[in-house]
Amino acid sequence: MKLVRKDIEKDNAGQVTLVPEEPEDMWHTYNLVQVGDSLRASTIRKVQTESSTGSVGSNRVRTTLTLCVEAIDFDSQACQLRVKGTNIQENEYVKMGAYHTIELEPNRQFTLAKKQWDSVVLERIEQACDPAWSADVAAVVMQEGLAHICLVTPSMTLTRAKVEVNIPRKRKGNCSQHDRALERFYEQVVQAIQRHIHFDVVKCVLVASPGFVREQFCDYMFQQAVKTDNKVLLENRSKFLQVHASSGHKYSLKEALCDPTVASRLSDTKAAGEVKALDDFYKMLQHEPDRAFYGLKQVEKANEAMAIDTLLISDELFRHQDVATRSRYVRLVDSVKENAGTVRIFSSLHVSGEQLSQLTGIAAILRFPVPELSDQENDSSSEEDE
Repeated sequence: MKLVRKDIEKDNAGQVTLVPEEPEDMWHTYNLVQVGDSLRASTIRKVQTESSTGSVGSNRVRTTLTLCVEAIDFDSQACQLRVKGTNIQENEYVKMGAYHTIELEPNRQFTLAKKQWDSVVLERIEQACDPAWSADVAAVVMQEGLAHICLVTPSMTLTRAKVEVNIPRKRKGNCSQHDRALERFYEQVVQAIQRHIHFDVVKCVLVASPGFVREQFCDYMFQQAVKTDNKVLLENRSKFLQVHASSGHKYSLKEALCDPTVASRLSDTKAAGEVKALDDFYKMLQHEPDRAFYGLKQVEKANEAMAIDTLLISDELFRHQDVATRSRYVRLVDSVKENAGTVRIFSSLHVSGEQLSQLTGIAAILRFPVPELSDQENDSSSEEDE
């Protein structure tokens, strides 16, 4: 994302002009735009024209519109963002108050104006415009006959390809069918890797599987690379890292990212930081339950006692339609930072973010136990027992 201009007043009202450069920038934009904002961007409108003879025709024209945002739709697979609203600025093709849907396009600038720019939104703009926050991890999560090729960006886990091949069982004295199907499966996975993984950007490719599948696959891939003199695979061999996962499904990616060898390789990526923070929370919940809480009310009470060491919060909560509720989350984030706590904003499109959403989307690791919180939890559990 490229920041073209930023005009924000002292009362936090103002506008920013941005240019989305990559598909992931659409996800950042989705988290920036809210109902009630005004969005100015180039778009295409179907316009009816009447000729001098009275015949009516229609043609598509490119024009720039300013909409008051009423609805936002994000397609996570195609990374497309559509914003619907009413026109609030005079235009030769579109009447005031007329509805239109703008599909934001890569490399075309847009201007977003808000009555109130809060700290969470401003921080997201900084992150989106920082070139270090790019997709630097790829993963192949596989089992016999099933593989998912994923890109792990700082903000989301994108499934780029799914490979499924029916592998017949080995039969006594005859394994040829099984071996042929397995080879066909490996070949399709190799092709998907070459098609979807850009080795000039990616620092590390995780190959995760149960059993010996990952070893057998990597052996096959590099033997074929030597035979076909595939320079791209051979030059990037050191980037492939084999780790254990319980299955070939996407949710197993979390196990792979938790692996200590992976964590050391990915220590500078946001995705690994999120996974570690969630892992620390679960460990704390197991071993010192009076220092780990989730749910907005509990976390707010812990913050009042200035007890929060790490706040884990899903970006989904900041997309809440109710302004008062959203402001409550923003105030909590600001307060934790003021009290020298760490704030981790999880992407709801990441595996770790999906897990946090199951825990109400907000959790906290405390510096010290807060007796009132523990007492409340004991009271509620005893009421449930009765």
